[in-house]
Amino acid sequence: MVQAAVGLLAWLVLAALAFVPLFLHSERTILLVGHTARVSPMLGQHAVLTAGPLLPDVRIPVTAPVGVEVELGASAAGSLAAQLQRYAVVAAAPEGQINLVHATLLEMAVSAAVRAGALASLPLLAWVLLGERRRSELTPRALTPRGLAFGCLVGLVVVGLWQPWRPIGFSGQPQRWVSLADFLGGDVPLPGVLAEVEVSGGVDSRETARLIESAIDTYRSSHATYQTAAHRARVLTLHQPGPEETVAVLVSDRHDNIGMDQVHRALGEAAGATVVMTAGDDTSTGSQWEAFSLDSLSAAFDGFDKYGVTGNHDFGGFVTGYLTDEGWQMLDFEVIEGPGGGLILGADDPRSSGLGAWRDESGTSFSEVRSRLADVACASPRRVGTLLVHDAALGSDALARGCVDLVLAGHLHVRVGPTPVVGSNGEVGYRYTNGTSGGAAYAIALGKLRRDATTTLVTYRDGRPVGLQWVVMQTNGDFVAGAYLPLTYSVAPPTPFGPAGYTE
Repeated sequence: MVQAAVGLLAWLVLAALAFVPLFLHSERTILLVGHTARVSPMLGQHAVLTAGPLLPDVRIPVTAPVGVEVELGASAAGSLAAQLQRYAVVAAAPEGQINLVHATLLEMAVSAAVRAGALASLPLLAWVLLGERRRSELTPRALTPRGLAFGCLVGLVVVGLWQPWRPIGFSGQPQRWVSLADFLGGDVPLPGVLAEVEVSGGVDSRETARLIESAIDTYRSSHATYQTAAHRARVLTLHQPGPEETVAVLVSDRHDNIGMDQVHRALGEAAGATVVMTAGDDTSTGSQWEAFSLDSLSAAFDGFDKYGVTGNHDFGGFVTGYLTDEGWQMLDFEVIEGPGGGLILGADDPRSSGLGAWRDESGTSFSEVRSRLADVACASPRRVGTLLVHDAALGSDALARGCVDLVLAGHLHVRVGPTPVVGSNGEVGYRYTNGTSGGAAYAIALGKLRRDATTTLVTYRDGRPVGLQWVVMQTNGDFVAGAYLPLTYSVAPPTPFGPAGYTE
């Protein structure tokens, strides 16, 4: 027992000694704020952001036991001004990017701990395998000049492979740091959250300072607008679910407007939601630099069940793969269990679009996807409760054949429905199009709302959608909540489904 305890203690000491250099020398490359970025831990309690020769380095204090250095690489922004505006918008809703860096550091720590534990086991394993008799024979030889020379050679090989002399990041490096307020001349009012931000004194261009001032103005307006809206959204009087009901938040066409994510989450909390669904176009081009938008959406709905499809502006495969890695159930022509224990089906939009208005089909055609979705829905032994698509037209065949309860979509940037449809088999289904959740007039919605932003709350009971309620945040910041609209599945549903109500 004593030997085992001594062995365990020796292993812990060796593992700890190996962990520190292994962790501090580790690094990862991630997508951050539209850049490829190198992330590495460092000594000290600061987060340091290195943005290149045209911008000052930035650091802020952190409460973690170690700091982090983030070196930003290539960016898709067309100009320094455009990049700074992106920084400002992301800084107004940074949770997704913070979570990404935190998860990356945690992954590096776990990896370093596993490797340190394995390295610490080697000498103990050799000690045990040699046995007491063999150890007594080898000990005198190890103390001879030849044995000592061999030990030194082994040590040099290990050190050469390990290279512990490589520089370790350290927040106290000889670099002149000044407060952001001092860097800007002391005459620019800063939000309180920026009070502890420091920048390096190496960049003193007045033009750079002006661009930073403009970015701060963007940050201030975005942060205040959306944070205030989120507080107000939490206290709205919305339809509440019954004891056996489940509420899902439907968003679509966010187009990178991460500021609205906290508002969508707040509306979900006000309505008792536990599920989120995205009908696509969460980005503007489907490019890797827009990963910050996907990180934000995932962070905002942490703890929710997540279902999604991609839109024509998400085309290319990156968005689907990235959201899948972040825990989303991305639908792909397969009927699976969905909100409230019902069935959900969906597929990505087959068309591709950039920042323009074109929509080219690539690979599988639009009509083929529409037909295949209907075939899969109608072949399901249980009735499909929700068909989630980007464009409601993709669900028209399934509705016409009476195989789904509710088609949920986006794409039009205008709210339409819910519209009842009687299928050829006599079953009733509904078609509903959500407005743009990012307040996008076109394909991009960074910063302020360009048109009213829509969130839809879908209520499920016994696995079936039984009601909808839309909520609109207007461009002036006011909210308009529609009446709760029950979905009935009688043979002769009402054609004019309630009052026309508010439209974008």
